[in-house]
Amino acid sequence: MPSVLVGPYLLRGKDGGFRRILSEAGFQVIDPEGDFSLTADQLSPHLANLDALLAGGERMTPAMFDLAPKLRVVARTGVGYDLIDVAAATARNVAVSITPGTNQGSVAEQTLALILALARRIVHNNQVIHEGGWDRALVEPIRGKTLGLVGMGRIGKATAIRARAFEMKVVAFDHLDDPEFDTQYQITRLTLDELIAESDYVSLHLPLVPSSRGMVDRHFLEKMKPGSFLVNTARGGLVVEADLADALTSGRIAGAGLDVLVNEPPRADCPLLGLPNVILSPHIAGTDLESMSAMAEMAARTIVDLYRNRWPSGCIVNPEVGKEWRWGPMA
Repeated sequence: MPSVLVGPYLLRGKDGGFRRILSEAGFQVIDPEGDFSLTADQLSPHLANLDALLAGGERMTPAMFDLAPKLRVVARTGVGYDLIDVAAATARNVAVSITPGTNQGSVAEQTLALILALARRIVHNNQVIHEGGWDRALVEPIRGKTLGLVGMGRIGKATAIRARAFEMKVVAFDHLDDPEFDTQYQITRLTLDELIAESDYVSLHLPLVPSSRGMVDRHFLEKMKPGSFLVNTARGGLVVEADLADALTSGRIAGAGLDVLVNEPPRADCPLLGLPNVILSPHIAGTDLESMSAMAEMAARTIVDLYRNRWPSGCIVNPEVGKEWRWGPMA
């Protein structure tokens, strides 16, 4: 009987369609004890006999792959895979998959929630009232303001649609064009420097890859429009946190809404903690009830497809392992 370990805390020990899909395909489903994201020490004891990993925030390094000689697939619930050493997986003929098209609505909603919280001073006003105050200071609206989207994949586009409903002007930077979408939603494409300089809100929607790591540094922040805001619902590693803290404390930019950080949870010395113009959420943008279910079921179906020697095109990030793919009995 093949085995699959459930990594995401929100799925461990929980019923759902993903569990039915795996069980009906003959998989033994393992729900380990552990932290919100399983540590190496918590994951390692299960790897020797593991056939598949339904992954959340687990870090898969070459050393971890070496402990899992039977492993055939790491199926991520989500679209980011920066915690997985894809080269190491490929070298060991392990497929790495993601779940495209399942959580862009959830991330877009959280992006707009952070923008609205920053603009309407939601967190500040709530705290003041609970402390006995009553602050009715006027705020700037978001209607008519410019939202700059750095990255226009599924999530960027979902955010653009919602921002247009709030009467925001939307500009975007991406290496791939989509003229039909841009015309329909009145999106203006700019260079990155143009977008940074013109946007009242800069929102990041990029994968974390070597070329994007630390892209929001002192130079990036110095180019931002005075009084503007940074929003990040992508990956914490896109931002140099010390540089962002400097820009926020100096007043160079007005505030930041961050769903992701370099270290999650943040360490006590994180320079962004305690800043009054920073709103934080615990990397939950992509995981509402609906999106979590959809991601888990797609990841489970991907595992089952691979087990039955069916190639799930569009989900695999290292397709070179599929040239001579074989795992379980032929479908």
